[in-house]
Amino acid sequence: MLEEIRIRGLGVIDDAQLELGPGLTVVTGETGAGKTMVLTGLNLLMGGRADGGAVRTGAGKALVEGRVSLPADSPVAARAVDAGAELEPAGGAGVELLLSRTVMAEGRSRAHVGGRSAPVSVLAELAENLVAVHGQSDQQRLLRSSRQLAALDRYAGDTVAEPLSAYTTRYARLRAVETELDEVTSKARERAQEADLLRLGLGEIEAVDPQPDEDEALRAEEARLAHADALRTAADTAHRGLSADDTVSGETDVLTLLGQARQVVEAERDHDPDLAALADRLAEATYLVGDVAADLASYSAGIDTDPERLAEVQQRRAALTGLTRKYGESIGEVLAWAEAGSRRLLELDGDDERVTTLREEKDTLLAELGELAGRITAARTEAAARFADDVSVELAALAMPHARIVVEVRPRDGFGPTGVDDVEILFTAHNGAQPRPLDKGASGGELSRLMLAIEVVFAGADPVPTFVFDEVDAGVGGKAAVEVGRRLAMLAKHAQVLVVTHLPQVAAFADQHLKVVKSDDGRVTSSGVEALDDAGRVGELSRMLAGLEGSASARAHAEELLETAASSKLDP
Repeated sequence: MLEEIRIRGLGVIDDAQLELGPGLTVVTGETGAGKTMVLTGLNLLMGGRADGGAVRTGAGKALVEGRVSLPADSPVAARAVDAGAELEPAGGAGVELLLSRTVMAEGRSRAHVGGRSAPVSVLAELAENLVAVHGQSDQQRLLRSSRQLAALDRYAGDTVAEPLSAYTTRYARLRAVETELDEVTSKARERAQEADLLRLGLGEIEAVDPQPDEDEALRAEEARLAHADALRTAADTAHRGLSADDTVSGETDVLTLLGQARQVVEAERDHDPDLAALADRLAEATYLVGDVAADLASYSAGIDTDPERLAEVQQRRAALTGLTRKYGESIGEVLAWAEAGSRRLLELDGDDERVTTLREEKDTLLAELGELAGRITAARTEAAARFADDVSVELAALAMPHARIVVEVRPRDGFGPTGVDDVEILFTAHNGAQPRPLDKGASGGELSRLMLAIEVVFAGADPVPTFVFDEVDAGVGGKAAVEVGRRLAMLAKHAQVLVVTHLPQVAAFADQHLKVVKSDDGRVTSSGVEALDDAGRVGELSRMLAGLEGSASARAHAEELLETAASSKLDP
């Protein structure tokens, strides 16, 4: 709810602070004192249109600040955080949100949400779930058809909520099924072309039948076959250097030299351990060189010049290269493409079966939605009749005895997110008149009282925590004015209510009474707001009754009004 509003430099208000609480708060004051500016400030805070002409003369700018308490998990808190706001912790699981609006004299305005600059539209979004303003010049929340439908559903309770919950789930699934079905059927040609391309690619890969890492193995084999003569020559030359053929005279090989060195050292090894160690190392080197020489001979003997195998390898590598140009950088990637392509082809080839399954599911969902929509419509129609009767009773008590409303539940084409119904609240001010939409069938004063009647009937079902009424008592007096006050008090049991009024019968029902005070220093007229205590309330009601705060009869009447209101508020 709204905890506090601060207004500076707006119209006749120089600096005013409204400390608000739960229940019913009334704002009164002499004509021209600035009561309207309080609502103008609230309207600015809720994202309303800025008018530079409303800035106080000489002020340069007007500033309106507000402090709102919220549950930490509320949609308003979540939207504010999305806008970058910083929320301040409050008692329990609550948080506080600071809002502000600055209007320059030339008409420009700035908005801040939770200490961060934000578009004015964010204030308006937050206001949707914070405050419902009912006044002659304000956009009425319940004038929109979507709001009327939602309000009626809340009024109907579980009779609509239960089937609507099931309907919403099936409707979401229907949209998903329709989207998938449309994609499958509308893109049949593209999907068929994709399947043909996949079959072509998979057939090409299957014909080559590549094996994992085959390309690397063939690359090594091709290099060996292409350089067979050079490899053999290198092995033979190295072999002769290590172990010369006995038939070749005049050549001294490594093994011969090692043998001679080993023989000399072995002869003297017993005389020194260090030389013995060297002799062992010579023996080891001799064995190692012998092994290498044998391996070189074996390697040379195993190399064959095979032009036919070389041609086969080169042809196979060319086939694999053709695959890697199209399907991957390596044979591993080609095989991965083939695996993914096979899965996708199975999916595409199953389109006909998928279409059949989707169409069957769609038919089932449509049948279920039809049954649920029928239950919803029946529950709404029954609730609409009860609601119209309840509001008409309230209107009679608010000095509108011949006024009535009609809640039409009309079918629309096809299923929608909330069913198959459009809801519209129509109003007629007197017998014989044709019911018309709320914004066309009621005058400003009638509309405020009508909204009060509607909100009283909706009390407890409406999620908006704060209601503001301006001129709700226009054109009424006497007993009807008392009934207006009584119903405002009834609504205030379920929500925070702020009312600007000129009737003492309404003001008497307040839980908190704020008075707009006008002062004049001879040069500049300014207004402020003060909270009245019991004595102050008697004085203000006396002024509102007789125009004279000191009138004994007026004070007696004021005290009587307060007692009557207090007693009435105690009644269940």
